[in-house]
Amino acid sequence: MFDTMTVTKAAAGFLGAFLVLLLAKWAAEGIYHTGGHGEVASYVIETEDEGAAEDVVEVSFEEMLASADIGKGAKVFKKCQACHKLEEGANSTGPYLYGVVGRTVAAVDGFGYSAPMTDHGGAWTPEALDEFLTKPSAAVPGTAMSFAGLKKQKDRVNVIAYLDSLDD
Repeated sequence: MFDTMTVTKAAAGFLGAFLVLLLAKWAAEGIYHTGGHGEVASYVIETEDEGAAEDVVEVSFEEMLASADIGKGAKVFKKCQACHKLEEGANSTGPYLYGVVGRTVAAVDGFGYSAPMTDHGGAWTPEALDEFLTKPSAAVPGTAMSFAGLKKQKDRVNVIAYLDSLDD
């Protein structure tokens, strides 16, 4: 079936390809060596000293709310529009949000709240809304609201100011 010459050629082709692969690996390791150079860093990036961190000024929530941008809040609210409406009495997947700032939690007539939301109690103060909008599932464990939350506090403050401006 096969003669010795055919088997020898096939073996030589396979072993030759393997040899080329090993030589290429050896050359690449030499050129692109990623090992360390001992204990000394080869390049040091200088950063500010720890004293500079003390110069950071904390802005209170009230100050952020006072300087909130209602226009930007309207843009961020587009993430909420899939489940919430702004018209009074217009419930959707979620309750309507007209007049939500200052309203009692789970107080919209005609909307079926989850038990954890009903049991949560309290009022939707700007601070409570900020905490809830950060991560709803952490603020009210077991809530049916599947929204991941708004990571940036400035976005949350702008949305709260926007919602508060609607019922004035």
